[in-house]
Order: sequence, then structure tokens, then C-alpha cells
Amino acid sequence: MKNFADLTEREVLAVAISSEEEDSRIYMSFAEDLKERYPDSAKIFEQMAEEERGHRHMLLEMYEQRFGPHLPPIRREDVKGFLRRRPVWLTKNLSLDTIRKEVETMELQAERFYVKAAEQAQDVGVRRLLGDLAEAEKGHEEVAAKLTDRILSSDVRAEEDRTNRRMFVLQYVQPGLAGLMDGSVSTLAPLFAAAFATHQNWQTFLVGLAASIGAGISMGFAEALSDDGSLTGRGSPWLRGLTCGLMTTLGGLGHTLPYLVPDSWANAFWIATGIAGIVVFFELWAIAFIRARYMDTPFLQAVFQIVLGGAIVLAVGILIGAA
Repeated sequence: MKNFADLTEREVLAVAISSEEEDSRIYMSFAEDLKERYPDSAKIFEQMAEEERGHRHMLLEMYEQRFGPHLPPIRREDVKGFLRRRPVWLTKNLSLDTIRKEVETMELQAERFYVKAAEQAQDVGVRRLLGDLAEAEKGHEEVAAKLTDRILSSDVRAEEDRTNRRMFVLQYVQPGLAGLMDGSVSTLAPLFAAAFATHQNWQTFLVGLAASIGAGISMGFAEALSDDGSLTGRGSPWLRGLTCGLMTTLGGLGHTLPYLVPDSWANAFWIATGIAGIVVFFELWAIAFIRARYMDTPFLQAVFQIVLGGAIVLAVGILIGAA
């Protein structure tokens, strides 16, 4: 790799040309990814890609005037100091916010490159062109804002916000809620059965810990393997699986941790069981609230399904353990 200060004027222009070409393709990939979900926002990135092609054409003309038609095989990856970016544009179904943040990073990098390149350039024409491009990259954010104001009407914005919310629910809330429900409800029976069968807090804690982690692993893999997201737009299967698995484990650990109360305490079992019961109460009501808030489930229906169902599972566990 070469230091930026060691680049010749020819190499600086070659890096700029390849960078503008690559950025144009990246913007087009963003536009294609957004076309079905956010067609109006996709137009913004199509126009930004067209601007990058215009910049490349200007640079290429200057290069041919100075050095002829042959470009040396050098790109920004071959120069020290360029920030290595994760190629998020290779990922499908990115959120609009993620794409916009990536674009901001690209623009900032391009601006810094042109500023430094202009300072280093010896030819007046090259320096002027690089300075103009630095100003253009600096103004890209303003251009994007103007394009947004022009293309995205209030109705379109509202529709895209609704779409964004649906995507958030599909990719994060739904797998997380499924995990929380499974972890909170499915571990009730084995935990409280062990509690009332042994009246030993430490033994009960071990059962709850095993049940929580086991359920988390099972639910995580089940979610990850159920849908790759290519057709449903639910995002990365492993991210969904991780979300679901973690929430499942946390759901079970919530009412398991109270059984860390030392058995040496007076009335240790009843203290731990009382705290666990309070935790279960808040867990079930929290799940009912999330279902009503994000899953468009009527609140009373969510309460009936979750709170009543959880109470039945809890009762079954106590009855089996006390038998």
C-alpha cells in the first residue's frame, strides 16, 4: 500500500476516477434495494448516482488531457489512510436510516480526499477541479436534503414511515416478542414445579437457568432457520435468531434470578418465590402491552391471551411440583 503523500498527480486522479465509479454503483445498489419498499427515496439515490457519474466524466477528461487514455490500476483500497468500510451495500433489505448514514460517511470521505488531493496538486487546472469536487461532495448532503424535500411529499413520507415501522416490527419486534413470550411462559412450569418439589432455592435456580438457556438456543435456531428473509423482507435470519434467542433467555431468567436468594436465609424459599411471582406479573403485563403496541392486538385480548395463559401455566407448575 502507498502513502497518500507519495501518490503522483496521475495516481491521485486515477484513484478519484475509480472512487467516483464505485460510489455511483453503490448508490445504484441502494436505489435498487429501496425500489420496492421506498420507491420515492430510491429516486434520490438514482440522482446521486448520476451526479457521481458526472464527476467521473469530469475527472476522466482532465486525466486524458494530462496523461492520455491509460489509467494505472490503483484504487483507494491501495492507499493508506482510507477508512475501511463494511460493504453494507451487499446486504439486502437495509433500513433507510442505515443507508442514509452510509451515504453520509461516503460523502465525508470523498470531501476529505479531494481537499487533501487539491492541496497536493501542482497543476492549476487539476487543483481547481479537485477543489470544485470537494465543494460538490461537501454540498451533497444539502443536495440530498433538497431532493428529499422535492421528491418526498408529506403523504409519501407518511407512507414510508409506515413501511419503516412495519419493517422494524418484522425484523426486531416480532422475533423478540416471540422469544420473550416463550421464555417467560414456557419456563414457568418447570421452574415452579422444581421450586415446590424441592423447596430449595439453589436447585430451583439451576433448573430455571437450564430451562432458560436451553429455550433460548432452541428458539434462536428455530427463528434463524425458519426464514432467510429473501421473500418476506424480515432481514438477516441470524440477527433475528440472535434477537429471539436472547429475549427467550432473558424472559426465563427474569423469574429465575430471584432464586439466588441464599437457602440459609430465614424463609428463603418464600422470599424468592414471592419475588419471582411479582416478576412474572410484570413480565406478562409487559408482553401484553408490547403485543397491543406493535402487533395491533386489542389490549384486552392481549391481556386475556398472555396473562391468563401465563397464570394457567404457572398454576400447572405449582400443582405438579406440590403433588
